[in-house]
Amino acid sequence: MKQLMLGNAAVARGLYEAGCDIISSYPGTPSTEITEEAAKFREIYCEWAPNEKVALETAFGASLAGKRAFCAMKHVGLNVAADPLFTVAYTGVNAGLVIGVADDPGMHSSQNEQDSRHHAIAAKIPMLEPSDSAEALSFAKLSYELSEKFDTPVLLKMCTRVSHSQSVVETGSRTEQPVKPYEKNIAKYVMAPANAIRRHPVVEERLRNITEWAETAEINRVEKGGTKLGIITSSTCYQYAKEVFGDEASVLKLGMVNPLPPKLIRDFASKVDEVVVIEELDPIIENFCKTLGIHVHGKDMFPLCGEFSQNILAHAFGKPDKPVKKLDETIPVRPPVMCAGCPHRGMFYALSKNKITVLGDIGCYTLGSAAPLSAMELTLCMGASVSSIHGFNKALGKASEGKTVAVIGDSTFCHSGMTGLANIAYNQSNSTVLILDNSITGMTGHQQNPSTGKNLYGEPAGKINLEALVKAMGINRVRVVDPYNIAECETAVKEELSAEEPSVIISRRPCVLLKEVKHEQPFHVDTDKCRSCRSCMKIGCPALAMKGGKAKVDITLCVGCGVCRQMCGFGALKSSGEK
Repeated sequence: MKQLMLGNAAVARGLYEAGCDIISSYPGTPSTEITEEAAKFREIYCEWAPNEKVALETAFGASLAGKRAFCAMKHVGLNVAADPLFTVAYTGVNAGLVIGVADDPGMHSSQNEQDSRHHAIAAKIPMLEPSDSAEALSFAKLSYELSEKFDTPVLLKMCTRVSHSQSVVETGSRTEQPVKPYEKNIAKYVMAPANAIRRHPVVEERLRNITEWAETAEINRVEKGGTKLGIITSSTCYQYAKEVFGDEASVLKLGMVNPLPPKLIRDFASKVDEVVVIEELDPIIENFCKTLGIHVHGKDMFPLCGEFSQNILAHAFGKPDKPVKKLDETIPVRPPVMCAGCPHRGMFYALSKNKITVLGDIGCYTLGSAAPLSAMELTLCMGASVSSIHGFNKALGKASEGKTVAVIGDSTFCHSGMTGLANIAYNQSNSTVLILDNSITGMTGHQQNPSTGKNLYGEPAGKINLEALVKAMGINRVRVVDPYNIAECETAVKEELSAEEPSVIISRRPCVLLKEVKHEQPFHVDTDKCRSCRSCMKIGCPALAMKGGKAKVDITLCVGCGVCRQMCGFGALKSSGEK
């Protein structure tokens, strides 16, 4: 059956049809929907792992036991999973193991713009890269065939445009896979140095064999056109090239981007007058061509940063822009902002008001760095806030201990904040850590995590007690506050910063967008009492605005959290029913 399908949904469909049995992932845009879509198939067991390293190790364990397995993550998540990734390349697999990674050119929802092909090259693992939803489905299935044929994990590389765009796919039926018997093999699976030394030549020989396979593989295809220009490309750049050039140029479309096929590339280059490599981010294909002695153009024509488009390609070749549809109206800039009623707002206001240095982390609370709160001064990677404050305070001592905090969300704390806190407790820096517990993984669309008490399916699951965990790690000062109560937040922060030992403040209130959260009636403004002082605007709530010189509440946004009322010294902000 043919149907329009999101790229991520197509991957999930491919996993289903290939007989995948077990998926363990960590949510990360733009990869999240792969696991969420796969969870709709009852034949596949799906879970959210605490982090990407655990997810890959879990998927490997399932592969070792004899069932086809998969894990998904975004590009920075692959950094977290790199430790097992590089060694799984040595051990190989039992049943097929596929690792989905989604890059984010343009950094729509990421802290960097790295190119995951580097991981494939460094780990010596094959990587397939689909250019649309149909290929996303078929490449997912092919990945398992390659994994089992060559005894290797396979990386399936998506990107934002392929993950989050729709194109036509033709679905098939599921092929159930027999469980492959697990056989004890210490030399293959125990990567002690003596065994690992013997496995490295196996990896190199495997890579040579896969390279030979890639030379004639259907997913690496030549589309003949004009011979003056030859384009070597992959992924979305293939789509852009076809739209701009049509049959004017010949195209070598690469579906496998590691290892690359040298014979095929040389043969293609010999049949055209000029070769141009079109690839987003780093010049990996371009540099490979140059090592073959082929003169190519690439990053001398195209940018090293950001996403490409049809018009970027057209401009590079002096062609006119492709026609695009535009709105006549000018759309006002709408920067991202914490939601009305966000439980993080009150705590961030307390920190901003008291001029606290805030080392932050990855999550929707990163928006605490935005004006007017401007209450965050660092965002590096998952868990870095907790580790960084330890080093920050060890370096500056008394000069920073009483006025610096780390903030981290509940999901991020479970992901990689716990080890940093263990370091604080073990090596005793006088650091204060705020766990912003909104009872969900908010940034990626409300996925569960080990502290919510529910699994991926929303069913009851094991629940980490954050207070008990923190105390068990050696933190004696632990307190819970309600972030809707600004005075309580201020008191807690001041008292813990003045203490002469490590401490943790858990700022606990569920995300206002959760279905089970009941909203209060919206507030309104008594214009007779409003003095136009704009104090309520200091919290940056999108439900508040100044209209006609007076504060005004947008009742379609307001959830009645009451934080704004605490800002008003004149009693102008009132809840429903108050006059």
